[in-house]
Amino acid sequence: MMDRIAKRLETGGAVILPTETVYGLFGRALDEQAVRHIYELKQRPLDKAMNLNVASLEDILAFSKNQPACLTKLFQAFLPGPLTIILQANEQVPHWINSGMKTIGFRVPRHPVTLDLIQTFGPLIGPSANLSGKISGVLFDQIIQDFHGEVIGVKDDDFLTGQDSTILDLSGEEVQILRQGAITCEDLLAQLPELKFKGEHA
Repeated sequence: MMDRIAKRLETGGAVILPTETVYGLFGRALDEQAVRHIYELKQRPLDKAMNLNVASLEDILAFSKNQPACLTKLFQAFLPGPLTIILQANEQVPHWINSGMKTIGFRVPRHPVTLDLIQTFGPLIGPSANLSGKISGVLFDQIIQDFHGEVIGVKDDDFLTGQDSTILDLSGEEVQILRQGAITCEDLLAQLPELKFKGEHA
């Protein structure tokens, strides 16, 4: 099965892979046709930007600019894990991933199989494996049914928590939590007490 999954990614296809939160629909991020294919499968609006799934801090640095001083410490404390980091995008980010926005989101999933595939084929996009507007998928067999058997993947329902990743915006002068997920504000401050959140000193 892993040979089939690798071949599917290599040839621009989409595969279902587990993260530590929900299943994602993964494809090669730098392959425009692969990204378009995932938009079509999900019935996702083209102006809704995708995150980059990467395997290392070096990957994040390669696709972002004006990174804050706390980035390395944040990576060491929480990644791989259920945290999405928003940074300013640099010129290496293709327009078909972030819809020409000035920012880009980064994920480093914890699941070992998924992380290994990112290291091999990455960066990958991996939005939640569900039709746009539907609940994020945590049951592999149901996802296969929802996509009418058009995709293959790795089943590991037991690894998933079903809880979204926390989205942390570091692209501006002040830090913002755009979505509260598995990692709380208290968790972040326990590791990085120097973080200053938007409105904190208003």
